[in-house]
Amino acid sequence: MMYHRPVLLKESVDGLNITENGVYVDVTFGGGGHSKEILKRLGDGGKLVAFDQDEDALQNTINDERFTLINENYRFIKQFLKFYGIRKVDGILADFGVSSHQFDQPNRGFSTRFDANLDMRMSQRNKLSAYKVVNKYGYDALRKVLFEYGELRNANAMAKAIIDARTEHPINTTLELKAVLGEFLPKAKEHKILAQVYQAIRIEVNQEVESSKEFLSQTPELLS
Repeated sequence: MMYHRPVLLKESVDGLNITENGVYVDVTFGGGGHSKEILKRLGDGGKLVAFDQDEDALQNTINDERFTLINENYRFIKQFLKFYGIRKVDGILADFGVSSHQFDQPNRGFSTRFDANLDMRMSQRNKLSAYKVVNKYGYDALRKVLFEYGELRNANAMAKAIIDARTEHPINTTLELKAVLGEFLPKAKEHKILAQVYQAIRIEVNQEVESSKEFLSQTPELLS
């Protein structure tokens, strides 16, 4: 599968100040761009562990005895490193957010460019989907998602419009959601506002804020 070259690849890996025999973690493996660059700088005694919850990323695994890819959310970093006998590391790289690959997959529902089922899960094992957020969340929860994660000034009215529409029939696709929110999408700002809506729902579906907090709370001990 096609993945784009990471932005600021050299600069971000430079920041790790890699030592040849060090132990490093790439918690957002994706297409493996950062991991490949790290491996280039490691010696024979070095080790790299990568995390990615997206099953698609497994197709990009690197055939290198110094490398281990774990198909899990980075919120479980300490647990899985311990499983592999690692309690301390020399550096951790994280490139948070949705990947270009995920945006480019029409059936995943991440992009405003395609009509797709409301999914937006970074891992297909996750039980929560965009469909459930849009069709099952109550008014207060839905308004909070749109306001806090999408920074949408019309979050209250948008939440009400969604709830009113779904009483008639479920909102199944991204195109149906766009139609429901049509009155809030002036032509000049349609793409920007819709992107904010998608961002808000995606962050909630994947529990990105909670996952990042859990991950960051574990890093001081791993790096000390």
